[in-house]
Amino acid sequence: MPLVELSVHWIILLDIVAWAVFHMGISFLTLSMPEKWFASDGWLYRIKKWEREGRLWQDFFRVKSWKGLIPDGSSVMGAGYNKKELPGRDTTSLIQFITESRRAELTHWLSILPAGFFFIWNPLGASYIMVIYALLFNLPIIIAQRYNRGRLEKLVVYRNKKAAR
Repeated sequence: MPLVELSVHWIILLDIVAWAVFHMGISFLTLSMPEKWFASDGWLYRIKKWEREGRLWQDFFRVKSWKGLIPDGSSVMGAGYNKKELPGRDTTSLIQFITESRRAELTHWLSILPAGFFFIWNPLGASYIMVIYALLFNLPIIIAQRYNRGRLEKLVVYRNKKAAR
């Protein structure tokens, strides 16, 4: 039983408005964070050995077949870094893309967290639907970021080794 009783119409309206506010608020929050916070791998962003430099995501989820369908948040927000395609093939551009993919990943991990608030005013079944929505909306984007970053990090390491020779 929800803590707040509302009619179905009000629940639907509140759900839509709440998700919009959460998504936009979290996006503005992460866009305002300094780039240096995303410049290196932390525990959250580090591509794990079991991810096999991103190949795991292609093997299990066929990322290449659907990642192009994901809208880029920078076009929706009118701000940020467009991750729809690489801006350049030079190492500096690759590093910038990797940095911004970390920002995008954090944005989407944080965007899952508000799902718990929906238990306040939604019936239990609808609350679980909100959790499922949060996961279905955000996990594919997280997977795509990790897939791209794993491959690009490997390329940057290769180029750095080659330049050091």
